[in-house]
Amino acid sequence: MAAYNYLTKEGYERLKAELDELKSTGRAEAAKAIAEAREKGDLSENAEYDAAKEAQGLLEFKINELEKELSNARILDASQIDTSKVTVLAKVTIKNVKNSKEITYQLVSESEANLKAKKISVTSPMGKGLLGKKIGEIAKVETPRGDLEFEVVDISI
Repeated sequence: MAAYNYLTKEGYERLKAELDELKSTGRAEAAKAIAEAREKGDLSENAEYDAAKEAQGLLEFKINELEKELSNARILDASQIDTSKVTVLAKVTIKNVKNSKEITYQLVSESEANLKAKKISVTSPMGKGLLGKKIGEIAKVETPRGDLEFEVVDISI
């Protein structure tokens, strides 16, 4: 059985809207492209037809992946998050042990991760290092340049 995909309500709604768009508009456009290519004659030497069929296959793959993701989704309610330790959806302020710089990240599912918005995936090296840590504990994060250490300064919602 696949692992649960923990999402915020907004993240779930965004994926659902994307899936609905792919199923309606995406499928209609793919069918139209195949029909137009088919009208251009001999299918055995029709690169446009092959490309349209391949695009349709990729669309169906994406639809299937989104359906799987949504079927394993569990919507998280921020009011029920335990802030005694770092969990999914928690905002964690960490301090780099080496240079004392502080930064706050929110731990989210892989599909909601967005570094610019300071949302990191729980499956990323940083996310894995922080999960389960309590305030005052040190998280060791493996990076290509060596291990980094971060002190957990605060956990909030």
